[in-house]
Amino acid sequence: MNSNAQKPDPKFELYILAGQSNMAGRGYITDDVKNEGNDKVYMLTKDSTWVLAKHPVHFDKLTAGVGPGLSFGIAMTNANPNIKIGLIPCAVGGTPIEHWLPGAYDAATKTHPYDDAEKRIKFAMQFGVIKGIIWHQGESNATPENAKVYLAQLTELIGRLRSLANNPRLPFVAGELGRYRPEYVYINTELAKLPATVPFTALVTSEDLVHRGDTLHFNSPSAQILGRRYAVKMLQLQEGKK
Repeated sequence: MNSNAQKPDPKFELYILAGQSNMAGRGYITDDVKNEGNDKVYMLTKDSTWVLAKHPVHFDKLTAGVGPGLSFGIAMTNANPNIKIGLIPCAVGGTPIEHWLPGAYDAATKTHPYDDAEKRIKFAMQFGVIKGIIWHQGESNATPENAKVYLAQLTELIGRLRSLANNPRLPFVAGELGRYRPEYVYINTELAKLPATVPFTALVTSEDLVHRGDTLHFNSPSAQILGRRYAVKMLQLQEGKK
């Protein structure tokens, strides 16, 4: 795809992928998934070039692998063959939600997660139209104390991203943390309140999804299932359904 910006293409539908490592993807890239893709699904590379999407979509760490982004994009274009999908990878592994504030610095990756995402989103908007956000984060905030303020922090972030995209009704879909660690229930309990708290939001379940052996990261099949679940909820929000 030509990255020389002209007028945004209304049929190039852009999606922000944000959060921490399970959005970035840590599933192993095996032979059966390494060539996965679709000729209508693109991703924005680290050097701000649009290329056909493939694993890994993200580049936050050398361990980036299979996440939910690509299967989400494929499902979205399958639902509407007349469009192209552009994935804007913004997730940064290990980041607590506090690092998703303007100016916040993540020392582990030497990045500014929110500021970097803002730059990428503004660049991408030259080419297409932001149609939604998918979010997976919370492992780094999974304590009773942190969970108490998590929903308020997430609500603020959603508002900030919607303002950036110039769309107060921009669909936002969050994902449950894996159900394989007991402490993740603290964040999942707060995420369950999101759809009733913030308009035009939805939550995808992590039921039956499994980790790759580290009780932290979804394995590749689970990450791909999660991506398709994101697409179902995104389409429902876009159609005005819950």
